[in-house]
Amino acid sequence: MCSCTYENANPYDRNGSSAGAYVLMTAAYNEEENIEHTILSVLSQTILPKRWVIVSDGSVDKTDAVIQSYETKHEFIRFVRVTRSPGRSFASKILALQNGSPLLEGVEYDFIGNIDADISVEPSYFEDLIAHFRTDPKLGLAGGYVRDKKGDNYLSNRTNRIYAVAHGAQLVRRECYEAIGGYAVLRYGGEDWHAHVSAALKGWTAESFPELYMLHHRPTGDAENMLRYKFREGRMDYSLGSDPAFEFFKCLERMLHRPFLTGGIARLIGFVWSWICQDSRPISDEFIVFLRKDQRERLKLIFRRSSPFSVHVHHSKPN
Repeated sequence: MCSCTYENANPYDRNGSSAGAYVLMTAAYNEEENIEHTILSVLSQTILPKRWVIVSDGSVDKTDAVIQSYETKHEFIRFVRVTRSPGRSFASKILALQNGSPLLEGVEYDFIGNIDADISVEPSYFEDLIAHFRTDPKLGLAGGYVRDKKGDNYLSNRTNRIYAVAHGAQLVRRECYEAIGGYAVLRYGGEDWHAHVSAALKGWTAESFPELYMLHHRPTGDAENMLRYKFREGRMDYSLGSDPAFEFFKCLERMLHRPFLTGGIARLIGFVWSWICQDSRPISDEFIVFLRKDQRERLKLIFRRSSPFSVHVHHSKPN
């Protein structure tokens, strides 16, 4: 177990007044090496969540024991175990969270959030996010930037964007969360992207704040073959209705990054393969029209050379 220490906080701000109640959910699959970092970072928050539901999604290592050792000490932590077939799955992560959501019933809160089982954040992370929500009443979804572990250092993920909120550690205004129907169960992942677009479709804004960051202890794609991971991303893009022209240029841009050339090609092949197979899309026509309109506007900006190449970011990872 981690030897980190923390100072226990309470669910109020430093002046003792109510600071905006929030609840958290976490799905963990075989995270015995990382889950304690996550738990200790939440326990160190200047504002504690009113409830934190941690779901062990069929873990076969010591993940359950680590979680339970903290559940017995902290009343606001609730542990749930889900049994399923072994292996990492994008859809199972959200299914696990749905299995844990009944434990939030009866709790009064203004914001609902997710923190992944391989993420840790600074002590004021959630208090600072709540402050941003207070400043902007139209802000529906917010989070920080991802820093991936590289050797002994944590470096900013190259895909961080202000307009795209990573699922790793985020808060959603309760009204926004209910308007979008919560996190969607998606076979190829992309629940963060889906939530972002759905929020915009309902009139909410989403924003990542660079001064806030989350430490990602297990980089995305680490748990499986990288080319297979990129192929899956292409299928994810298709399943969410990405515009074909936009997808082509995005994959060209991806060829400039590791794994050079092959990563972008694998993603494009995944997209084309789903098109050949005519995969079903678990989203509405309204969602696709809205997304493609936004993507075509981005393409126009690119060709006008008035903006650097930038695309929507997906930080989803399997559970």
